[in-house]
Amino acid sequence: MPKKIKVCGMCDAQNISDAIFAGANIIGLSFCPNSVRYVKQLSTKTGIMPDICSLDCNKKVNLAQIIKDKEIELCGVFADDMPQTIVSRVVNFNLDIVQLSGSESPVMIDNFRRTICTDIRPNIKIIKTIRVASKSDFKQCADYEGHVDYFLFDAKSNKADDDKKRFSWNLLNSYNGSTPFFLSGSIGEHDVKAIHSLKHSLCIGINVNSQFETAPALKDIVKLRGFINKLCRLE
Repeated sequence: MPKKIKVCGMCDAQNISDAIFAGANIIGLSFCPNSVRYVKQLSTKTGIMPDICSLDCNKKVNLAQIIKDKEIELCGVFADDMPQTIVSRVVNFNLDIVQLSGSESPVMIDNFRRTICTDIRPNIKIIKTIRVASKSDFKQCADYEGHVDYFLFDAKSNKADDDKKRFSWNLLNSYNGSTPFFLSGSIGEHDVKAIHSLKHSLCIGINVNSQFETAPALKDIVKLRGFINKLCRLE
């Protein structure tokens, strides 16, 4: 079973902390300006959203401390953004992963990595989103082999963070690259058994978003916790 659970499209401190305690180990923040889940840059003590949130015990907790203690990775999602803008978000939000969901070229990615990996964020990981509708779409992966750390396979859509569609997971058999990948595209509670039946050895994680929302950027924690618990019980 994929070991990493990435909950994307989040921007509320309380909701993020609840998702972490529900079992998420990667939190996705959208920095795509046209997204309804867009995270605005705020001036806070931690550099990431409101730095104080209330847990169930009503104790005030620093969100950055929760992220550190739980060893949570923060992923910033961008689409055709300026490299300097991405660098600033990496620094201000202390991102561990950058997800590129536009038409970014391998040259742009290499230039960005050289800039960020010098002394800014040496261990940054890069995900390249690949939109899939047919077997031929996997051909574009070859251009990015050796340039990115992971792929994220999603359904084709007109919006960078819209995962309300799904592609046939049988198409994954056509991916013969060497780069590990996350699986995305309208994944919900009904997909637990299908996720466990995945046989591709390079699938290291799943990405969930809209199927667990009560409103844009707000996740249904009860639903999310139930989903993660079911995944764990079937391991």
